[in-house]
Amino acid sequence: MVLKGLLLVVSGPSGAGKGTVCRELLENNQDIYLSVSATTRQPRAGEKHGVNYWFKSKEEFEHLLAEDQFLEHAKVYDNYYGTPRNEVEKALDMGQNVILEIDIQGALQVKEKMPQSVLVFIVPPSLHELKTRLINRGTDSVAEIEKRLKCVAEEIKHISKYGYIVINNTVTEAVEKVKAILTAEKCRPYYYDFGEYV
Repeated sequence: MVLKGLLLVVSGPSGAGKGTVCRELLENNQDIYLSVSATTRQPRAGEKHGVNYWFKSKEEFEHLLAEDQFLEHAKVYDNYYGTPRNEVEKALDMGQNVILEIDIQGALQVKEKMPQSVLVFIVPPSLHELKTRLINRGTDSVAEIEKRLKCVAEEIKHISKYGYIVINNTVTEAVEKVKAILTAEKCRPYYYDFGEYV
């Protein structure tokens, strides 16, 4: 009986804690593989090819794009970013669960190309709590925080396109909910090959 891997796509507003939830899942679950994105931007100090990103030239990226080698992609400030299809499919075929932490537009692109993917939207308990988290993070200016908060209303409009919503009251609780989603989804017939029974 072959068990396929599950593709888990995690999105949510900036400050909702999706990155923390994903890191916690990866640290405590050996069967989850984090997909490494490709980009045309230059590596920053300490970043490694194949670990932080697959660093590509613009020509390489556009060639792969023309061959439909990305599950999703976007152009941000003259640089391309994308999720390589080959890496994800290889891990899934080996039975590994794959996690993608990407924005809504990217998540919907993935869902279109891989309908069996599971989309999870991480939200904070309230807008007030989100603002507090962004302020406490200390990485954004007041203007940037206000801009991010305005984006939340637009992001929430797409929430019905996701399979699951996880309210991040605490990281531990949110991680347990995502693990429960993984467990439930892996019980679907899609992930099994019952050929030996036939």
